[in-house]
Amino acid sequence: MSGSPTQGIKTVLHPVTDLEKSKAVYAALLGVEPSADSSYYVGFDAAGQHIGLVPGGGMTSPVTYWQVPDIEAKLAEVTAAGAVVKEPAHEVGPGRRVATVTDPDGNVLGLLQDS
Repeated sequence: MSGSPTQGIKTVLHPVTDLEKSKAVYAALLGVEPSADSSYYVGFDAAGQHIGLVPGGGMTSPVTYWQVPDIEAKLAEVTAAGAVVKEPAHEVGPGRRVATVTDPDGNVLGLLQDS
């Protein structure tokens, strides 16, 4: 095996059509305000990662699973901010629950809770 091992996902960019609506959902998901906020890019720094929202461009986003301490509380928080539940919280293994929501542009966001 060659090269250095990965340090995990540090930056994720998501295409959006309505920057303001998406900004509210991601702020609720991450629990922080944007560190960069302009008409052409909104970025958040949380837990050593940078999440960017880019209007236009034709990109598609990967599904990323965000570790949360209370999946039901986070589902309530992000749906109140405008996300839509795609897959309700359910157990996928002993002590592990997952759920997915969609942001205002249909990007899928995963939530994961380990007990």
